[in-house]
Amino acid sequence: MTETPESSIPEMGIPQLDVRSLLARHGVTAKKSWSQNFLLDERAYQSIVRACKLSPQDTAIEIGAGLGTLTSRLLQTGATVIAVERERDMCHVLRSELGQVPSVRLLEQDALTLDVAQLRGQDGLVTRSDRPWVVVGNLPYQITTPLIFHLLAQRTHLRAMIFMVQREVADRILAAPDTEHYGALSAQLQLLARPELVCQVRRGAFLPAPRVDSTVVRLLPHAPTAVPVRSTVVYASVVRAAFSQRRKTLRNALSTAFDAADLARCAQTGLDLSRRAETLSIAEFACLADALDLR
Repeated sequence: MTETPESSIPEMGIPQLDVRSLLARHGVTAKKSWSQNFLLDERAYQSIVRACKLSPQDTAIEIGAGLGTLTSRLLQTGATVIAVERERDMCHVLRSELGQVPSVRLLEQDALTLDVAQLRGQDGLVTRSDRPWVVVGNLPYQITTPLIFHLLAQRTHLRAMIFMVQREVADRILAAPDTEHYGALSAQLQLLARPELVCQVRRGAFLPAPRVDSTVVRLLPHAPTAVPVRSTVVYASVVRAAFSQRRKTLRNALSTAFDAADLARCAQTGLDLSRRAETLSIAEFACLADALDLR
């Protein structure tokens, strides 16, 4: 896995930035407190960019833009890029390297506060069409799950989400029912989006190298959900309760959150409550959720 030297794409005029040159030029280092690990592998960069399927008519939100290395490659597609970053040194590098590029905008804020609808309606934001946007980024482990669901709640504005996450998280995102990694994350996420594997990225592809390997996944949002369900909130509560005690049957696990009348309604669906949660498909979880929808 090698790092390519800085170059430019003549038709776009965007410099292709590389990590080591930027660190040396700006005198910055990766901060452990911010979980900063900079991607070096050009194959991984290109896999991420291809997975975004960007055109000059598209807008991409990049989460955790960092040094701007991925940003520069996204810009080379001709797309507009909204770079989200809140670490001060990284923002300085982004402004210095890409601040004069008209198709990039820097947002200094926490990604967990992003309001995509508000961004799409802002005056002065350079976008070229009303097409749904793409979200892309290397997600910090501490906020991976809440951030994914924060963005999935806004999925009507998004056509794809391409994220690099820790491999163990990706395994759970991609897992099918009745497999080792299938759990609450799998069942909740797959109701809202179809996950796809993009590529695997070993820890040695980063500077500094993290302790774990990573995986790039693409999430294609469903409109509104993969299977019909009356309430995604009730669905989530059923899934969480069902997986709260994985070794127990559905009947015993659900009894920790629902009363006897609720369990009777679940039994009326025809589903075998002696099964364990990991054997249920999202359609079966939706059936239970609809039986328990108390609105």
